[in-house]
Amino acid sequence: MSILNVFKTNASRRTTASVGYVVPDSYRCVQCGICNYNCPINIDVRGHAWRGEPVKHSECLTCGECVARCPRGVLRFELTDLFIESAS
Repeated sequence: MSILNVFKTNASRRTTASVGYVVPDSYRCVQCGICNYNCPINIDVRGHAWRGEPVKHSECLTCGECVARCPRGVLRFELTDLFIESAS
């Protein structure tokens, strides 16, 4: 058994049950931009809040800076299951 097979076996055993993303309450947002200013990778969180869309950006670190810095408590984390297919 080679070392590469060990890594492949371990990788196949891991499953991620859920991932979190930031969800805004667009009615409470005053578009101050503090969330954008504090995002370490410059995601347009304010734009998502304006549209009322969750921040499902592939580069989002879910570090929580935008959630923690929002002065009105507009942003929150919500968990979602990665493996449930949407019924389209």
